[in-house]
Amino acid sequence: MSKKIFSGVQPTGNLHLGNYIGAIKNFVDLQNQKENECIFCVVDLHAITVKQDPHELKKNIRETTATFLASGINSEKSIIFNQSLVPAHCEGSWILGCVARMGWLNRMTQFKEKAGKDKEKASVGLYIYPVLMAADILLYDATHVPVGEDQKQHLELSRDIAQKFNLDFRSNNFLKVPEPLIQKNFSRIMSLKDGKKKMSKSDPSDFSRINMRDEKDIIVNKIKKAKTDTDPMPSDEEHLKKRPEIENLFGIYSSLSNQSLKNTINDFSNKNFSVFKNKLAEVIVGKISPISSEIRKLDKDPEFIDNVLRSGAEKAEKIAKNKVKELKKIVGF
Repeated sequence: MSKKIFSGVQPTGNLHLGNYIGAIKNFVDLQNQKENECIFCVVDLHAITVKQDPHELKKNIRETTATFLASGINSEKSIIFNQSLVPAHCEGSWILGCVARMGWLNRMTQFKEKAGKDKEKASVGLYIYPVLMAADILLYDATHVPVGEDQKQHLELSRDIAQKFNLDFRSNNFLKVPEPLIQKNFSRIMSLKDGKKKMSKSDPSDFSRINMRDEKDIIVNKIKKAKTDTDPMPSDEEHLKKRPEIENLFGIYSSLSNQSLKNTINDFSNKNFSVFKNKLAEVIVGKISPISSEIRKLDKDPEFIDNVLRSGAEKAEKIAKNKVKELKKIVGF
């Protein structure tokens, strides 16, 4: 059965191994399945829900796009665009915002986490951006959306909005109710310094993450210094679950080697950590270095990146604009 897949990545800059394994690697796999039609969006409108430096934002949009391309997302096979080039997203978002309910938005845990204690000072955009995310998905009749744990609630909101709109306007199945595509394994990559914290660009220590731009020597050094423990190598998955740092490193190795955790445990159960870390560094370098090199190459050709985004936006606009046109007719405009 064919799937129409939509997903977006915020252009926050400094993408790292967690972004690659948790999202982008999966995007490439989905794109390469013949039955799938994929749309990948750089969600720059979402990025401005918190204050951005305009120069940095433009740079980050290009860098995120370059990472997509360098990782293997093909602009001939998939639609790649940035959200702000397609006005239909904002127009559709307003209509869907009038269907969404305050109680639904009040339950969004991500707003509470990002706004912190002083939520009165948070932007209105940060509060309502899940509605824009719903528009992103619903305007393309997406059947499936790859989501991590932190986005499942937002997809549920999209489903609620679609169902309520269809019911309110007696327009059965006009807005397709999307299904989640949940990456079962290795969806959350943790810090190299603390196996209980997610790998993040905001961590003050650069040694907590592998950046997509890191060169070979830096990667090797970071893995050498990655936190482990004093116990012997794990002999089974049950034992591994009690050791977050080791579980994280084994997860990274397994994902990049395209093998199960069980096989990784079998490969290293009788070896010491130095042997494992050397192999892990080798696997990461083998996967990330070519991507890093391609990103730097694309950096020198911003016009090419801008053309990819413009071309993708033209394709996306045709789909989204038609959907909004029908949406407005149903509403009564």
